[in-house]
Amino acid sequence: MWITFYHQSKRYKRSLDLIDTRTNRKLAQQKLIPEIQYKLNSGEFFKNEIKIPIVDEFVQKSFKIHKSRRKPSTHLDYYNGYFNHIQEKFGKKYLNEIKPSDIELWQNSLLEKGLSPRRIKTLRTIFTTMYSDAIKDGVVNVSPLTMVRVPKAQKVEIKPFSLDEIKLLISNAEGQIKNFLALAFFSGMRSGEMIGLRWSDINFEKNEISITRAIKMGEISTPKTENSMRVIDIISYLHPYLKNQFQVTGNKKSYVFLNDKDEHFYDIKRIRETHWRKLLKNCGFEYRPIYHTRHTFATIMIEHNEDILWVSNMLGHTDSTMTLSKYARYIKRENVKRAQFLL
Repeated sequence: MWITFYHQSKRYKRSLDLIDTRTNRKLAQQKLIPEIQYKLNSGEFFKNEIKIPIVDEFVQKSFKIHKSRRKPSTHLDYYNGYFNHIQEKFGKKYLNEIKPSDIELWQNSLLEKGLSPRRIKTLRTIFTTMYSDAIKDGVVNVSPLTMVRVPKAQKVEIKPFSLDEIKLLISNAEGQIKNFLALAFFSGMRSGEMIGLRWSDINFEKNEISITRAIKMGEISTPKTENSMRVIDIISYLHPYLKNQFQVTGNKKSYVFLNDKDEHFYDIKRIRETHWRKLLKNCGFEYRPIYHTRHTFATIMIEHNEDILWVSNMLGHTDSTMTLSKYARYIKRENVKRAQFLL
């Protein structure tokens, strides 16, 4: 809501930082406008008025506030997201000028361009954080995003591979990619965790792997969540593939998987675009994200009645509830008659 008024023959327009509703109009008439009139007459209005910054100015301040709390890759993603999808439309607008309808139209335009609801939710985070900082500083009183719903994301369909399909993929893979896929399918590790794996993390005597780091966009950091820092088992089927990989890179005493320059992979994109897509095509499979190797591990283990707590730990989930919420439908339901005690 805005108010326009004249003072000493000069026209002013100010935002009341309120959404235009019947309740807020009543509040403006009974309280806010009389307060403004009093401050104008007393000379306080312009003395204490806070200068409203434009989005370009304040978002930089917001980025600086939160930079130390975010992973460098997250900070970079937000920074690029702002310049690619927000700045052109909102950069020169004052924070109190942006209306809920502006946000809604912006979201719709992003959907039309092909951005996913998940990506738009990330971009909204940039806005939400900025307005939260502005409210704390007393620059504005309300965020226009509170009145706008996040676009609903379509549930991603899990398409796990069968055991025969896994064996076909691994047998057709070449070089260390064969061992990489075996680890992916039979450990449940995330892609970033695998390219961040060092030989010092693998204990062949105890048949254990310690997961303490991940690599994304060249950045070496901790895994996705606190529970992702974990120790997992090397199942017997996976053992020979890791031994084969040790023959390839073990003497480097570095990362388990190395590129042609004997360095860790910069990001999973290189493996996905150079090897994974080609392999799926050669095997006659439709494209599925490489992340489905992790889904496949979970579904196969659950289908074959492995302990859900063990599966949950292998995946690095917070608890088994999280695992069941994703994969419960893959639990085999034997033809057992229930509640027999009632008969």
